[in-house]
Amino acid sequence: MRRAAWVLSLVFAGCPATGSGGKPAAEVSRQATTSDPTAEDFVPAPLPGARAVLTDAFAGKHVVDLEVAAVPAARQRGLMWRTALAEGTGMLFIFPVEDELSFWMRNTLIPLDMIFIGKDRSITGIVERAEPKTQSARRVEGRSLYVLEVPGGWCEKLGVKAGSTVDLQGLGAVEVLP
Repeated sequence: MRRAAWVLSLVFAGCPATGSGGKPAAEVSRQATTSDPTAEDFVPAPLPGARAVLTDAFAGKHVVDLEVAAVPAARQRGLMWRTALAEGTGMLFIFPVEDELSFWMRNTLIPLDMIFIGKDRSITGIVERAEPKTQSARRVEGRSLYVLEVPGGWCEKLGVKAGSTVDLQGLGAVEVLP
């Protein structure tokens, strides 16, 4: 009997721990436990990257490396649950049609500047230092096709204003879904 238990322990020692579907337990633990993109334990798909070059009020250029949210779950998730956003980085939300857009800061832990951009790629308006963890609607007058979120205070510090232009680079392969 002891010998049988010892043989079984050797057999099982060579097998990786598995979870659902025969996947290693470590891999299963990294999977989403919810399909709600706003939930803290949701595991979002990797986002495409791009770059924005914003022109400030003094014709200076400022580069922002972007994560692009162009599908519904990515737009809904946004920067929720992030504890930091490095200088020179941001998230670009792309919508299928230009419209009057509204954003909230639900489950967003850091203050952000929200830069609303029209289809002509000029800034229609900016919401500066949006307060984290609130559900108040953040919007500007006019229609936008894009919203760029950057660290709070970035626009004021660099002189980025409504009417400034934005050169969006690397969006050619990005598919925008309604």
